[in-house]
Amino acid sequence: MSVKSRISTCLWFNDNGEEAAQFYVSLFPNSRIVSVSRYEEGGTMPAGLAMLTRFEIDGVRFAALNGGPHFKLSEAASIVALCDSQDEIDRLWSALTADGGEESRCGWLKDRFGLSWQILPSMLEALMSGAKDAGAKNTFAALMDMRKIDIAALEQAAKG
Repeated sequence: MSVKSRISTCLWFNDNGEEAAQFYVSLFPNSRIVSVSRYEEGGTMPAGLAMLTRFEIDGVRFAALNGGPHFKLSEAASIVALCDSQDEIDRLWSALTADGGEESRCGWLKDRFGLSWQILPSMLEALMSGAKDAGAKNTFAALMDMRKIDIAALEQAAKG
């Protein structure tokens, strides 16, 4: 039996939320546009523009609201994508930083729409567990020097 969560994340965009949602669902398996409602004549935005695009990324529900320029996305909230391979990290990093996206530190980036992402290896938590462990400290130090995560370098740092 499938349980649908009553909780989801709504992302505020000026006028390109539908485009962003289409881009995000193209990057991840098990992702889809669920529905699109549009502004009508006399609304606060141009008629026909998507008002609310509901979508799922790898089964997690989101909504993209085209609400105008009143609010901006910020680094205060980010989407975390855990990756099982360096190839997956490389693919997502390239796609999300393309066309005006910006790299940051420690696996963080901002895509061309202004949404912040953390592109991290799924085994990072295991490498960093045990705060007093020298391997965890070495892993953390290596992580702090990276932009895009290099799994092999993190594993080497964990070994000492």
